[in-house]
Amino acid sequence: MKKLVLFIPLVLFLVLGYFLYAGLYLHPKELDSALEGRPVPDFNLEKLEDPNVKITNHDLKGQVYIMNVWATWCPSCKYEHPYLLKLARQNIVPIYGINYRDEREAAVKELKFKGDPYAMNIYDKDGRLGLDLGVYGAPESFVVDHNGIIRYRYAGPIDMRTWNETIFPIIQKLKQEAVAGKTS
Repeated sequence: MKKLVLFIPLVLFLVLGYFLYAGLYLHPKELDSALEGRPVPDFNLEKLEDPNVKITNHDLKGQVYIMNVWATWCPSCKYEHPYLLKLARQNIVPIYGINYRDEREAAVKELKFKGDPYAMNIYDKDGRLGLDLGVYGAPESFVVDHNGIIRYRYAGPIDMRTWNETIFPIIQKLKQEAVAGKTS
């Protein structure tokens, strides 16, 4: 019996090693989303720059767009920001910002200082919309079709490679579907 007890640490080590080895092949930016294929959750939140203006999910329908969750406290958002500015200048697709669990004044100040890539900014102070979207953290982006259906979710900062290889082809396809749907 004592000899069997000596093998317990070895067995635990092997089991732990297996899980660590299997984890090497996971892709953390490829998150399953329960919302892919479903409508953007209903919301009625303030515009970041003007608390008197309310924005709803229905205001965004009718076009293909990206919803980008960001915050001033997020270092990866700061890394992503210059690339979002570049995309906004190219005017390929509107980007709607969701300012997530942040201070309004700090967010407005940062956008004035660094530039604002967003067609509109939604102020999600308490994180309710983020919670409804299943956000793990910032930045996260959602590609939404012209019917308001979430078609793709990306966790992490968007960069040139992510844009060119993944997000842009999805947007092109969705725009083609939108045009085909309007003409039929």
